[in-house]
This record gives sequence, C-alpha cells and structure tokens, in this order.
Amino acid sequence: MEFLKLYFIMGSQDCMDRTPEETLALAIEGGITCFQYREKGTRSLGEIEKYELGKKLRELCGKHRIPFIVNDDLPLAIALDADGVHVGQDDENAKYIRETIGPNKILGVSTHTVEEGLQAVRDGADYLGIGPIYPTISKEDTEKQQNLDIFTKFCNTGISLPLVAIGGINSTNGETVMKAGANGLAIISDICRASHIPEHTKLLRRLVDEF
Repeated sequence: MEFLKLYFIMGSQDCMDRTPEETLALAIEGGITCFQYREKGTRSLGEIEKYELGKKLRELCGKHRIPFIVNDDLPLAIALDADGVHVGQDDENAKYIRETIGPNKILGVSTHTVEEGLQAVRDGADYLGIGPIYPTISKEDTEKQQNLDIFTKFCNTGISLPLVAIGGINSTNGETVMKAGANGLAIISDICRASHIPEHTKLLRRLVDEF
C-alpha cells in the first residue's frame, strides 16, 4: 500500500502558527500520501466545530486524491464519507468498525504487541500502526516506547499487513525506522511545526521513497 508511505496525522490542537486547512494544504504540496484527521486532546474542538473542520479537510484531500482517514470516531467518519477509520486498542472495537464500514473502506489499528497485531488481522485491519517508536509530544496518553526490533517480530509471526511507524519520528530518525522494517512513517509534529512545511515534507517524501 504505497499510500501509507508518508502518513500525515493532524487536528486543530497540533497547529501552532497556521490554520489546519493551511497546514494540510502545505503538507499535500510537499507530498504526503495519506492524511488522518485526529481531533483529540485538551485543546481539541467541540463536536460541531470538529465536523465543520473535517468537511474542509475532507474536501481538500478529495481534491488532491489523498486518502482521508478519521481517528476513533465512527459517526464522524460516516458523516464525512471518509476513506477509512483508524482505531487504537482502547477505542471502538475494530471488528465492529469493519462490519460497519464494509470491505471497501480502509481500517487501521494501533498495535503494541504481536498478539494485538494478530487480533487486528482477524478483525479485518488493512494496516497496523506501531509505536510509539520514540518519545512524542503530540499524544497525551502514549504507551511504552517500542524497540525497533518490533517490526521483525511482527513479520516473523507471519503478519503481512503494512506496518506504519508512529511516535517521535522525524527527518533525522526516519531512515533508521524504515530500515528496521516499517512500511511507512506516520508523522504529526515534524510536519506541523516545520518552518517551511512543503520543503520539509518533500525531504520526508524523498526519504520514504528510497524504500
């Protein structure tokens, strides 16, 4: 799944000096391959504002043919006709999500152990999120940091789904993560907080395209 290579995740709480719409537009210009709308945390929007912003971001992704994934909000994903849903271990049950959205939408599941990965496969996931790989400032409820050998462990168990790494990944350590076996990089802060988002995103895109 080539669209998972440079996976940008963002909500209004992640944007500092730019609006979410501006931030996403600049990231698309730089070459992201997928976008996840993750509106979570103490500074996130209320339900109505969340939906209104989602419509704008969905339209922007559709215009540029970028897959639009919604994080842990099935009703919102349905309302926005999102291309898929991503859930964590403490979110809505992945099997229920798959049954609800059907076979043609994308389902991503965050996993931290081989057992969780195998269960996600059984539940119908299309890809697995693996992390946090490094310390991160973007999530308030992160799990224990993973060792890079987790990608080898997943593959040795027979899991063939794409593995997307997340957590503190940037242009400095991204190559190391890809070499460890990740199929794609999910990035929040390193794109959102870049001084020149298009240029920095292009750098990241060149990095992942080498694999």
